[in-house]
Amino acid sequence: MGIEVRPATVFADVRTMVGPKRPDANVCWCLSYRIGSKENVALVGPERGTLVEELCRQDPPPGVLAYEGDEVVGWAAVHPRADTSFARNRKIPHVDDLDVWSVWCLRVRPGHRGAGISHRLLEGAVAFAREHGAPAVEGYPLDNEGRKIDLTMAYAGTKKLFEDAGFTQAATTGSVLNGFPRVLMRLDLR
Repeated sequence: MGIEVRPATVFADVRTMVGPKRPDANVCWCLSYRIGSKENVALVGPERGTLVEELCRQDPPPGVLAYEGDEVVGWAAVHPRADTSFARNRKIPHVDDLDVWSVWCLRVRPGHRGAGISHRLLEGAVAFAREHGAPAVEGYPLDNEGRKIDLTMAYAGTKKLFEDAGFTQAATTGSVLNGFPRVLMRLDLR
């Protein structure tokens, strides 16, 4: 069965991909880069899910989901950089003044990994950004040089994943995740 990538408008499917097992848990919900740090710290327990549910009703929604048939199997956060903490991040440089979109999280459900879903998610995130008029898309993956990455920190993707999707390295960053430097990868859509 093929993988289809769709806008993340179904909250229950977003919850499946990034929500906690317990509704009162303070997990990321993929909000760490989407909202400012003060708001991120202030939201606790179910408030985080409530905000994500609201984001799913906005245009554009907070990302894309990958489906195998009717089953959600993947998530990618993609949004205009201006509406994310990357707009103010001192460790991730701005290459230019384009109104780029950022891809900062790729997640594949256990049991579905190793089937190329991350590649499809990144392609779908780019297509989604293009449909919404993005002039370019950026990602901030790990430059792991082929070494193994802890799955908890693999959400940023790898330089190779982005290269395989046609992105090129546009800058180095001052950011390190799980011991690996993050690089700024860019795909021009103009």
